[in-house]
Amino acid sequence: MEYRQLGNSGLRVPVLSFGTGTFGGTGDFFKAWGNTGVDDAKKMVNRCLDAGLNLFDTADVYSQGLSEEILGQAIHGLRDRVLISTKATFKMGKEPNDFGSSRFHLIKSCENSLKRLKTDYLDIYHMHGFDGITPVDETLNALNSLVQSGKVRYIACSNFSGWHLMKSLSISERYGWAKYVVHQVHYSLLSRELEWDLMPLALDQGVGSMVWSPLAGGRLGGKYRRDLPAPSRGRIAEGGGEGPELDPEFLYRIIDELDAIAKETNKTVAQVAINWVLNRPSVCNVIIGARTEEQLQENLGSIGWQLSKEQIQRLDQVSQRAPIYPYWHQRMNPDLNPIPSFY
Repeated sequence: MEYRQLGNSGLRVPVLSFGTGTFGGTGDFFKAWGNTGVDDAKKMVNRCLDAGLNLFDTADVYSQGLSEEILGQAIHGLRDRVLISTKATFKMGKEPNDFGSSRFHLIKSCENSLKRLKTDYLDIYHMHGFDGITPVDETLNALNSLVQSGKVRYIACSNFSGWHLMKSLSISERYGWAKYVVHQVHYSLLSRELEWDLMPLALDQGVGSMVWSPLAGGRLGGKYRRDLPAPSRGRIAEGGGEGPELDPEFLYRIIDELDAIAKETNKTVAQVAINWVLNRPSVCNVIIGARTEEQLQENLGSIGWQLSKEQIQRLDQVSQRAPIYPYWHQRMNPDLNPIPSFY
């Protein structure tokens, strides 16, 4: 297993982490992700540890806390060997303060996550989304208090816009508070918008990118083919997909190229897609998920080898999309805005 620094911090993390959104499976949305129980979760945790993968990612909102509970049971007796990443912000109840990034909600959410996970500290604590109602300094002050108390080791964010992240970093620097060291982001061959703004920001500010959905909700997992009907089972088919609709022709052009490279490398389509993400700038970790041990084993095979520069260029070319404003305008002025190598 390869390890990288978690952004501009001293913490070393495996390049792959295991996402536990499949643990529990309550409610229509998360049921479509999976319904892994405690016994299977323990097997997957041990399989990950055998492979050197010791970072496990969850969130309080995953199956309304059940994912955290199952993970807590699965790592019983193993706490000193694992790193735990969880999140807060989204709705966890019917009361008016059961969501958001206020001091009130974050302290309550952190305490509840600690109880469900059966631990007294979190290694990485993410703001699952930006709260545009709560003052940013209130959120960061609360997070800094959690760090100072020892309940949280590192703070992070997820699904922020560029200005959300930059404003947060500026306020933390102004007051000497803990800074976001990593940004959990949506990124894959199908969704490369990260490169327009957030990736340059990450490189400039030393914020690592922790990638979720590198297989685009399963679309790049090998089951989708141009000449076959879309799968009738799986996360997308069962209503657990996220993001806007995709142009089918764009999807299948990428899959065709992935398929060709998979044959050249004697790897699977999913392994090639994840390996491409691992080669991108600012990426320090890619979250893999699995409903079964077989899927987990396949995803673990994404590391330990490298795509060639020519193969990466082919995937870059077939997945390229025209940027939105102001990024297309900036590219018109390369003397002022040199085009980064990842475009």
